[in-house]
Amino acid sequence: MRNLRAYYQCGACPIAGAAQSLQCVNGPRLCNGPRLCTENENNNDTLTGAEGRVIVMSVQDPCTKSVLDRAFILGVGVSAITLDRAVSTIEQWIERRTKNYVCVTGAHGVIESRRDPQLRHIHNEAGMVTPDGMPLVFMARRLGFKPVSRVYGPDLMRRLTEISAQKGYRQFYYGGGAGIAEHLAATLKARYPTLSVAGTMTPPFRPLTPEEGEATVARINEAAPDIVWVGLSTPKQELWMASYIGRLNAPVLVGVGAAFDFLAGTKSQAPVWMQQSGLEWAYRLAQEPRRLWKRYVHIVPLFFVLALTQIVVRRVAGIVSLRLKKSTASIT
Repeated sequence: MRNLRAYYQCGACPIAGAAQSLQCVNGPRLCNGPRLCTENENNNDTLTGAEGRVIVMSVQDPCTKSVLDRAFILGVGVSAITLDRAVSTIEQWIERRTKNYVCVTGAHGVIESRRDPQLRHIHNEAGMVTPDGMPLVFMARRLGFKPVSRVYGPDLMRRLTEISAQKGYRQFYYGGGAGIAEHLAATLKARYPTLSVAGTMTPPFRPLTPEEGEATVARINEAAPDIVWVGLSTPKQELWMASYIGRLNAPVLVGVGAAFDFLAGTKSQAPVWMQQSGLEWAYRLAQEPRRLWKRYVHIVPLFFVLALTQIVVRRVAGIVSLRLKKSTASIT
């Protein structure tokens, strides 16, 4: 059972009064007090980019909460944040020991979520969904959310690793190819000598058996990490985090995919100008054409068409709403 409640607060409600008047993303119906959002409510594919404020609260400690605005892009609530705000929010979760998982998501994750209701629900239940790619940043800004900037998985991992070395947060690395997690831990430990590495684990490239799952939980809990970094790629890492968040004692799980390889130095990153202009996909495609060509040939044009449709529909809806208001005002 997911141990977090995600509430959607209407703009008129003060943050402190979130427990009294909450609005679901599927319409103007007000809820009668706090409750766990259902899958149907979180899975609505709102082309108009429903705007709302997500308040994530721990069941264990209802007095603690993290308030994050979200831009709904093709049905996925992407956190409208900056890297600094993402880091500070995760630090709060660690200090308060409130369990959350973080989806680091780009256009690939959004398109996969559009096809898979379960994956979309997992994203919308996450404590944070960071805009990993510039297309999501451009969309969030176009939908009226500011300030918002790219929260790139490798950048988030670097920043939190540096802070963890200073504050003693314990790290666990789960995922990657054979030997990657161990190499990553050694590389980061060499760069940050005071970094506390609780452990590493490379799972098999298949679903875990029930016995293996129990052994994984026991091993991670025994290591007592503050952050579990998950490098399984989308959608495997999101499914894994949602499945294990309630069984692990670690307060934070972060799915960072290829960041394991980038920070370990086994794969090169795109130049900064390509990252900032939304062309990193082209660099990665050139690096791994056989593995990625099917993904990007499908995802890039589809995301562009659907995103443009959402923007147009939202603008038309705004114009119609404005005209209706003017008509109503003239009649009265």
